[in-house]
Amino acid sequence: MPPPPPLRVVQWATGAVGRYSLRTLIRRPEFELAGVLVYDPGKVGLDAGPLVGLPETGVLCTDDVERVLALDADCVLHMPLPAAAFGGDPTPDVETFCALLASGKNVVTTTGFVYPWCYGPVVVRRLEAACAAGSSSLHGTGINPGFVSDMLPLALSGLSSRIDHVYVRECSDFKGHPSRRLVVDLFGFTRSAKDYATAVRPFRAYQRGLFAESVQLVANTLGVALDEVEESDEFDLASEEFEIAAGLVRKGTVCASRWTFSGLVRGRPFMTVECVYKADASRVDRWADPGFVVHIEGVPQMTVTLDAISHGLAGAAAHAVNSVAALCA
Repeated sequence: MPPPPPLRVVQWATGAVGRYSLRTLIRRPEFELAGVLVYDPGKVGLDAGPLVGLPETGVLCTDDVERVLALDADCVLHMPLPAAAFGGDPTPDVETFCALLASGKNVVTTTGFVYPWCYGPVVVRRLEAACAAGSSSLHGTGINPGFVSDMLPLALSGLSSRIDHVYVRECSDFKGHPSRRLVVDLFGFTRSAKDYATAVRPFRAYQRGLFAESVQLVANTLGVALDEVEESDEFDLASEEFEIAAGLVRKGTVCASRWTFSGLVRGRPFMTVECVYKADASRVDRWADPGFVVHIEGVPQMTVTLDAISHGLAGAAAHAVNSVAALCA
């Protein structure tokens, strides 16, 4: 029996995560690269292969959304910076998803949407209508959310006879992250304390929504009705000047932040997600060391630790790419 034809996949955005995804799509025989959408005008018209250090593919990058919508493709790997992270509003991404889904393309996104019900019934109805129109599906994934704060706790819950509290912690080191737009504009590193408070306001709303998705997903799957999801955040200032891939961190500017999201039942946390982000973990002693921890308090108690993921961006891309075949099926 001959093998099935390769799945035709579009790579949407070629930033820090998208480049890892694009390289994988080109290399793996079960996929055929159907198109590449880019945001950088300097990439338009370039062959997708050399963009990620590979031979030419014959597929040229475009910034024309209508051209992508018209392509014959099974799936789109959607990996831009989330629109909601800059404006606090997921509507632009929802519009994109609906257009792609209605055109008959499945969508895997790393911009959230692991639990779209957090955005309300109106958004869910729009997405479901687009899926019905195109016989397609939407899947949100990544490392966190998408694995550590949702899939991993749910997998561990299979060993539990009682769960009292689920705790998840991520600590990420951004020393080598090349995107100034993410490290400076979103996370606020290298900014003064005053500028930080203003700059991250839209990002704060996005983070609250993003991790509320994970908390609500886990609670709902385990049959727990949350009263609310509470959020708090704080930051730390650099005690010395140092350089990171995204720029210069001056003494007295923001070099780390800590975010906590708690799903509450009658005022007590059922699930807590703690996210620590550091401009350079070797220069910031406060808070946890890089890695991931999942702790389930109950019967029995369990703790799983991932000391390090050498390339978190590659892991996020791989989790998305590895879901394509199942989603298309």
